[in-house]
Amino acid sequence: MSFNPDNEMEEPLTFGSSIAVPNVQEMVKNNPLEVPQRYIRSTEEMEKVNYLTHLSSQIPVLDFALLSSGNSLELLKLDKACKDWGFFQLVNHGIEKEVLQRMKEATTKFFDLPIEEKEKYAMPPNDVHGYGHAYVVSEDQILDWSDLMFLLIYPTRCRRLQCWPKTPKGFNEIIEAYSREVNRVSRELLSTLSAIMGMENHVLHELHKEIIQGLRMNYYPPCITPENVLGVSPHSDSGTITLLLQNDDVCGLEIRHKGGWVPVVPKSDALVVNVGDILELSCTGSPDGTNHRDWM
Repeated sequence: MSFNPDNEMEEPLTFGSSIAVPNVQEMVKNNPLEVPQRYIRSTEEMEKVNYLTHLSSQIPVLDFALLSSGNSLELLKLDKACKDWGFFQLVNHGIEKEVLQRMKEATTKFFDLPIEEKEKYAMPPNDVHGYGHAYVVSEDQILDWSDLMFLLIYPTRCRRLQCWPKTPKGFNEIIEAYSREVNRVSRELLSTLSAIMGMENHVLHELHKEIIQGLRMNYYPPCITPENVLGVSPHSDSGTITLLLQNDDVCGLEIRHKGGWVPVVPKSDALVVNVGDILELSCTGSPDGTNHRDWM
């Protein structure tokens, strides 16, 4: 979810452009024993990583139902989670398990489609909506070992419907159902965050003259040398908050904490919530940069 300072937008929303690069999933299918140099991280970069695996169990877990009811203890936990971690796992959010599971299954089915079918929804040269590899800005950039699908969901008038997959069957309806529920949770979280920041519940809503919600689906192909690549480069999210749905059996997300990287162990049916740069800027006056990445 992102912040838009303008109440009216005449031009369609864009999120930048990206240089076209090879499809990683297809590259692995054709030659699983080769990792092109453009994907290999330097030894210096990888050796500087400080793993804090022992802190995984300390990542805050918050109860959405208690937050919504104004439970004072849970609100204090939220305040501490945002200040100390910038991340937390959210349970009891009210999104039905079936909705979450259908979203995971449909995403898997999409990425399993033949490349010819997926490329029907390829990103155009001047935007990052659709299927491809986003935010490649130079020919010598080290690339992420992943492919993705990005769709703008809200506001609905800014959707690129030509990028919405028609396969697998019912995928659009599944995306709608999942995104609608994530929007509900996000709006409630904004109200709660307003409260713990000492403001009226509606203030953060009103700062968002228009709610911008995108959906990014990531696919990480297997790699013969996983220790040399990253699924998603270290980064912070530029929006207000991000809600992330992890696969239950894959521990790939790592968050930066106390100078090191802490793996986020998936919690069944939980959503990972990430405080974005806009919210951090509202609280502190300046964002502190990189805060998470996806490891292979």
